[in-house]
Amino acid sequence: MITRSVTIEDIDDLYLMWNDHINASALYRRALREEMEVRGVDPDELRDLLERAREQGYTLEEIAENTNRFDDLQSLVEEEQSQPPAGDATED
Repeated sequence: MITRSVTIEDIDDLYLMWNDHINASALYRRALREEMEVRGVDPDELRDLLERAREQGYTLEEIAENTNRFDDLQSLVEEEQSQPPAGDATED
């Protein structure tokens, strides 16, 4: 897991201090899931595509460099799957 920095306002910080039982990471993830829903991205499908891309040998950094939305990631994974592995060509 990668830790990211997030800027919060003083009122956010104060509220979290008052309510230290609140899991701010969970709030952040929930907000991201809501944003995905607004944009029509299924988190389970995204997780599956990311996993498949990693199985194909891509690092998270390479995926981010080569894609910028769900459809791009889907295309990247599908293009890689449609290409025959190197050395698989048979001569008749």
